[in-house]
Amino acid sequence: MLEGGVCAPKGFKASGTHCGIRGNTSKNDLVLIMSDVVGSAAGVYTTNKVYGAPITVTRENISDGKAVAIICNSGNANTCAPNGIEIAEETCRLVAEETGCKAEDVIVASTGVIGEALSIEPFKKGIPVLKEALSEDGSDAAAKGIMTTDTVKKEIALSFEIDGVECKMGAIAKGSGMINPNMATMLAFITTDAAISPEMIKKALLEDVKDSFNQLSVDGDTSTNDMAMIIANGLAGNAPIEEENEAFEAFCRALHVVTSFITKNLAADGEGASKLIVCNVEGAPSKDVARKVSKSVVSSDLLKAAVFGEDANWGRILCAIGYTEADFDADNIDVDMASEKGRIPVCRASAYAEHSEEEAAEILSAKEIIIDVNMNQGSDISTAWGCDLTYDYVKINGDYRS
Repeated sequence: MLEGGVCAPKGFKASGTHCGIRGNTSKNDLVLIMSDVVGSAAGVYTTNKVYGAPITVTRENISDGKAVAIICNSGNANTCAPNGIEIAEETCRLVAEETGCKAEDVIVASTGVIGEALSIEPFKKGIPVLKEALSEDGSDAAAKGIMTTDTVKKEIALSFEIDGVECKMGAIAKGSGMINPNMATMLAFITTDAAISPEMIKKALLEDVKDSFNQLSVDGDTSTNDMAMIIANGLAGNAPIEEENEAFEAFCRALHVVTSFITKNLAADGEGASKLIVCNVEGAPSKDVARKVSKSVVSSDLLKAAVFGEDANWGRILCAIGYTEADFDADNIDVDMASEKGRIPVCRASAYAEHSEEEAAEILSAKEIIIDVNMNQGSDISTAWGCDLTYDYVKINGDYRS
């Protein structure tokens, strides 16, 4: 792993500032990520039928598979807001005016409260500041500037090789509640200096999210503003990836390391969470079944509450598996619960496996809880990430707007 987040790849800079959207002046609420050159770009978005104005504008802007900048505000989602489209478009125009890029090469994103008016004035104030503050050390400011109820920043960078050429990839993300993708209240911004065509980067991202961001659940709510965006500026100097080959596979492996790291950290920082839940499924009859079963387990409110109470109520795991909308046999399923404090079989052949409740409770007292499910009917595997459901979740969401 490397330092530098989204600024680790060659030719990327970032910055953050407080422009007045949020009342707390100690927190950044506007960030800019910029490449030295226009790059290949792709994105995935929330499946909520109600979605933020920035998604409409961003979809249009990167319809040609190109982008050079990402501008994002926190504190207001610009969803169901008066003149939302116009504000998102004007934001892109202001970035273009200040930086010399084209407005249609700007990705725009927002996160925060839904359904409140948003003024363009803070953007007029903040964007020139962001331009002047752009720095190769700016990822930290950007990562903190997109946080809402997050308690820690989410940031990663790594290096990898394509045909012997060193390439780098970095990411920042936010998301703590309203998380139940197919995308959720998360924003993820990924940068890389690898050279890859718009068609192939889109293919890589769309395939990757099936086993990363879409395997994440905090509370079952799907937000209006989610997006995961990637820009590849090609400055590493590798031969451009234009087809499915070994170079493409290397790129996809690096991308999955980045996205799975972010996904795990988003789950661990779920609103009010005290424990991370990881469900690994093996022996599934198909990849689709493995994904759906693992996601069903981490999405169960009853299981999440049991994990919070350190109660090894494995029947809730079988229940969540059983209502999964997929075709499989539920008569020969094995379940283990594990953590850094040990491992214990709790279910064999879909029935009780004799175990110590005291030992199970000790295992569940750890911060990261592993649930291993063997379906014993195939060779496909999958992992999903979630968190426990605590009293603090209700407290946070009971007064979110205040």
